[in-house]
Parts: sequence; structure tokens; C-alpha cells
Amino acid sequence: MFDADKGWSDQLDGKKLSIGIVQARFNEGITNALAEACLRELAALGVDAKNITHLKVPGALEVPCALQALAESENFDALIALGCIIRGETYHFELVANESGSAVTRLALDYQLPIANAILTVENLAQAQARQEEKGRDAARVAVEMANLLYTLA
Repeated sequence: MFDADKGWSDQLDGKKLSIGIVQARFNEGITNALAEACLRELAALGVDAKNITHLKVPGALEVPCALQALAESENFDALIALGCIIRGETYHFELVANESGSAVTRLALDYQLPIANAILTVENLAQAQARQEEKGRDAARVAVEMANLLYTLA
């Protein structure tokens, strides 16, 4: 939910973490804003820029393939998926939204690796623009918090 009460966490120290980001280029103005907000928040949380790998892929359906390659490398504490799917006039929106979301979740479970999913699924450009900053920051916070949580459970 937009502007929801997300609670508070004390597990937001990213100093020792390595983070991988996969950004879809489709709707690039939005995804660039997501990435910029995400990278700023990762820096604010202490993640060193040299410990961030940022890849770009054509669209949301290609994000899971790149995430899988990063997961298989075993070099990352968490991954972040960035993209923007805007509803059009055909069923393609549902296909891309459902398949990309399902694949991201499946990868996180299969690799037991946190993946913050910030692939926006919106009705129009205005909704995407209204969410791009907050969701980019949220993705960074989710990745850091979940990486730290899983570290404490290991």
C-alpha cells in the first residue's frame, strides 16, 4: 500500500553487505528514478558502492534471468529487482506482471536469497511517478533488512 505504515527495523546496517541490482530499461525514466533512489538509500544504510553490482536488462521479463545469474554466483547477500510495468490495452500487462513477479519470488525461495521486488505494476505513468522514489528506497531497506535477518538465522 502506498504510504503505508511499514514499521521500524533495527537491522538496517549495510556496511558488510554485497548487493546486486537488476534494473529493467523498459519505462527507463521510471526505472532510472527507482535505481537512483535505491542507490542513495543503500549508501545511507552504509552499503559501500564497491559492493554493489548494478545490471540493466531490456524489460521486466528479463529481470529474473539476470537475478538468477547473480544468485548462482553466490557473491551477494541480497538482490534487488527494479522495473515498471504500466497497464496497456492488452493482456500483456497481466502476463508480464504475473510472470516476472512469480519468477522473482521463486528465485528468492530456490536460492534462499532475499530479493527485494520493486518492479512496479501500475495503471498509468502518474502512478509510477508517484511511487518511484519511495519504492526505490523501500527496495534498498528490504534488501538490507532481509540480508541481516537471514545472516542472524544462519
